[in-house]
Amino acid sequence: MLTARSVLVTGASGALGQVVAETARLQGALVSALDLHECAGHEDIRKFSVDLTDAPATMECIRQIGDIDVVFNIAGGFAMGPAVHKTTAEQWDHMFRMNVSTMRNTVSAVVPKMVAHGHGSIVNVGAMSAREGQANMGAYCVAKSTVMRLTESLSKELRQQGINVNAVLPSIIDTPANRADMPDADFSNWVRPQDLANVICFLGSEAARAVHGVLLPVQALA
Repeated sequence: MLTARSVLVTGASGALGQVVAETARLQGALVSALDLHECAGHEDIRKFSVDLTDAPATMECIRQIGDIDVVFNIAGGFAMGPAVHKTTAEQWDHMFRMNVSTMRNTVSAVVPKMVAHGHGSIVNVGAMSAREGQANMGAYCVAKSTVMRLTESLSKELRQQGINVNAVLPSIIDTPANRADMPDADFSNWVRPQDLANVICFLGSEAARAVHGVLLPVQALA
């Protein structure tokens, strides 16, 4: 449970982010939802519009929020690409801005608060597919792999200061966008957002205080 914990959710207007924010709220958290676009959700959730790829804007937004106990870095994105040798600089940069810069800017703003209070939890989102390279997914795999390596580095830097850092590695998530992109797929093989949100919220809870630097696969049962 996340009772009375101040929880920050990035990417909170997305399909997964909305479910994570609501799950945290139902577990008793005081939720702050951040995204570039206006966030929906329960009236008890504090909502902030901010470009998380903009480091100064992210820093100022998080300063306004105040103390933060838990961060769920959900912001990110996926796009199939051409072969590595055909991938443009813009495509590389886009994948890194969405998946790495958003996480790094958030962590840079939040970690000093957590260190000052001697406790905190950070949960990032990697990807099962990024455990190794995939054809026509080079930029995405490298970006998510970077998130995973940064998760491990942060964990080793912060665990002695009462802060645990972990990441989930979902397979394909059952979202409206993925269904539209892959209409002939067997959706029962995909991870339900609620199941993934439950795992994320567990990693942010006091029950997971001894879990450090884990890259946790989350897959559907089917």
